[in-house]
Amino acid sequence: MKLLGELIGPVTGLISEFVEDKDKSKALAHEIATMAEKHANDIAKAQIEVNKVEAASSSLWVSGWRPAVGWVCVMGMAGNFMVIPFANFVLALLDIDVSIPLVPLDTMMPVLMGMLGLGAMRSFEKTKGVSR
Repeated sequence: MKLLGELIGPVTGLISEFVEDKDKSKALAHEIATMAEKHANDIAKAQIEVNKVEAASSSLWVSGWRPAVGWVCVMGMAGNFMVIPFANFVLALLDIDVSIPLVPLDTMMPVLMGMLGLGAMRSFEKTKGVSR
């Protein structure tokens, strides 16, 4: 996207040299300058359509992967903040000299935060009456 933006600048500067009509030149420069943005919007719209088809599928393998990712995040959080500390507490009470290390969450947290953000957006839609 950045490379495309760097290429567009010089091209829009050259248009006025080849197109004599100033209005036509400005229109072409604007069209070229917004080309990358339109392309990104088209890609996003196509992904939204794919998401709709996936979500409507009756197959668990197609529509169930998002909930599965959510449950994996829930299990990871539960393990790190409830199961492992409790297990370490019990091991210490039993005088067993073993400590279970916590799982590093730095790779899971961006996924979890993204899913929570999408959930919040969906809740906001429901309060505004946009939900189906």
